[in-house]
Amino acid sequence: MSDGIPVPAARAREKHRAPAQLTAIIALGALCGLAWAAGFRAYMVELAGAASAFSWWGTFGAVLLPGALVGGLLGWAEAMRRDGGRRGWRWLALAPLAFAIAPLLGPGAIVVLLTQGLGGGAIAVALIGLGGGYAVSRRGPGWVRVLSGVVSAALAVALVLVTPAIGGSRLALTEPRGAWVGALALSFLLLLALASSIPHRRVCTAAVPTSVPGGTTSRRAR
Repeated sequence: MSDGIPVPAARAREKHRAPAQLTAIIALGALCGLAWAAGFRAYMVELAGAASAFSWWGTFGAVLLPGALVGGLLGWAEAMRRDGGRRGWRWLALAPLAFAIAPLLGPGAIVVLLTQGLGGGAIAVALIGLGGGYAVSRRGPGWVRVLSGVVSAALAVALVLVTPAIGGSRLALTEPRGAWVGALALSFLLLLALASSIPHRRVCTAAVPTSVPGGTTSRRAR
């Protein structure tokens, strides 16, 4: 029996509930990813200033859609992590690559990247997600995590320090507006690294019954 419910019935109820829980976690992840991308788009507006422009592809296809996709994939990873993991589920750690790939799908984007360097920021964001996520996961060889953390931190600091060079003196880090934009970028990048650590974390293990003296039963983690 389980809380007054026969064990087979309880297990059947869990099976019926699992798809709904999976969908809910993925949907929540996608929503968080969309909110993250929309907020990061505000940082991009500050950098561009008066030259900032919005388009269906540039804003939704290259920024918001990848954000929702990355969030949904990381939500899926969290759902599987809670359920003990699945074969190959850690490949979802590559989800942040969507931030680098999506902008390159636009017309002439690769040529612009190679000739003018535009789009390099998106690649840096993806690398920060990949490396930073692994660095804070507390899983894997320590020296690899330290190296990943150093590279990711260097990229994040570079994105903050380059803000005045791109946005002009109005975004100088010694000015209130520039300091705010720098804090906005840094906090978003740190949040991305923390979320990207999900596929690297240890899986949750279910409790299994064990015998104890006296004929009673206890439960312990596997």
